[in-house]
Amino acid sequence: MDFQRHHLRTPLTLTRFLLLLVSAIILAWWSSGCFKIDYYTHNDALLSFSKDTLRFDTVFTDVGSATRSIRIRNPYDQFVRISRIALERGDASKFRINVDGVSYPDGIAENVEIWPKDSIWVFVEVTIDPDEPFSVSPFIIDESLQIETNGNQQTVILEAWGQNANYIPNNQFKGKLAVLSCNLEQESWDDPRPYVLYGALFIDSCTLHLPAGTRIYVHGGIARNDLGIYNDGLIWTLSQGRIVSEGTVDEPVIIQGDRLEPEFADVPGQWGGIRLGAGSKGNVFKYTTIKNSIVGIRADSASSLTLANVRIYNNANVGLLGERSSIQATNSLFYNQGAQSVAFTYGGNYQFDYCTIASYGNTTDGVYMDNFRCLNDDCSSVTIYRLIASWRNCIITGSGTDELNMVDATSGKEPFAWEVMFANCVVRVKDLLDDYPNFLSQCRDCVENKEYTDPLFVNIDMAQYQLDTLSIAQDKAKPLPGITADIDDQPRDNMPDIGCYERKE
Repeated sequence: MDFQRHHLRTPLTLTRFLLLLVSAIILAWWSSGCFKIDYYTHNDALLSFSKDTLRFDTVFTDVGSATRSIRIRNPYDQFVRISRIALERGDASKFRINVDGVSYPDGIAENVEIWPKDSIWVFVEVTIDPDEPFSVSPFIIDESLQIETNGNQQTVILEAWGQNANYIPNNQFKGKLAVLSCNLEQESWDDPRPYVLYGALFIDSCTLHLPAGTRIYVHGGIARNDLGIYNDGLIWTLSQGRIVSEGTVDEPVIIQGDRLEPEFADVPGQWGGIRLGAGSKGNVFKYTTIKNSIVGIRADSASSLTLANVRIYNNANVGLLGERSSIQATNSLFYNQGAQSVAFTYGGNYQFDYCTIASYGNTTDGVYMDNFRCLNDDCSSVTIYRLIASWRNCIITGSGTDELNMVDATSGKEPFAWEVMFANCVVRVKDLLDDYPNFLSQCRDCVENKEYTDPLFVNIDMAQYQLDTLSIAQDKAKPLPGITADIDDQPRDNMPDIGCYERKE
């Protein structure tokens, strides 16, 4: 039996010996310089990736982790040395990386080699606590994985969902277009969790109902598709779609960007905005705040919109833009826009009652109105559409000497094309009077805001547009049937104040 056991062990010992011998020969060959590593060293080195974006599509209801992977391939016939594979935020990142089986707690891997026509795997892990504050765990946690080769940097985007929310249309839609349709019925976003819009949402053959307390946070940014490059984060109603937002004074509807950290509170241009497409009828916003977009609301041709107790502010361009549309606004506040607070182009039908337009800190007019559209580049040829605009009990002011700009393409020769009326308004105008010398006499019972120092608001710098104790707007409005309270549901007396706020003693 001993001989038999010895006999059975012999092949294993011989195999081990041969392996050691071959290994020794290879090692000697390598160390003697017979095997030379040839690196691709040109600065045009471009590696290929299995994905350009890693999305962690799990919505965590409590603390959890998820792992995704990406393959990096060397397309060359030579070795490639990657100088560094690094997380943008390093060890402060929510993400962690493992490169071909080696973990890097500081988020940086250096001098990683890939054999010719070969590849490596990078594993990325993220841990989410949805109960952390937004400053630590925002709705969408994004950063980049940076890969540098021969001085050439490539990037893979990392995205994870940091809060427990409703992600609309879903977690995969950045830079994509989705359609919400409900066969001409109504869809209500009544979940107590917030709604995070990711991509562009088109509403067609559907009424999107937003009950009191609904919060919509829109993830914006630059996106690209087959149609070109555009600003992501859009809500767009088509001809048979509409939005009905029904907030209350205690539970307003909020529509804004998804960055809720304090440093982003006043940053404009975080998302695209709301667009009411041509023919979209019956859009209503009550007790609703719309902020931090590029254009707050744009109402296209033949669309209709009602605003009541609405705040539109901190937008990069126009706050409210109407093009041959129909808009009725009551007890609403427009301020801190990058361009006009309110603009009407190519005519339309507009009625504004008890509204405040405060255009401070920019060089454009607070309100702009015209009744034409240019047909060529130099606007030497135009087409005209009738403008009907009524302004009652409104404040139109700002830091410029003129906060109202009007252009009647007919120069008053066609009265039917220009029907504009102001009554009991505070207006800040100067150069406008050159083109409309009778404006102040035709502005019935209006108050001219001649000087920037005229007492008007509590604190402009703090965006407190309630009326000052000595405000020139106090007790100067005319009571209007059916409007008995202000933007905050404070009752108006029988000598109401101009603007969206009724002063409280």
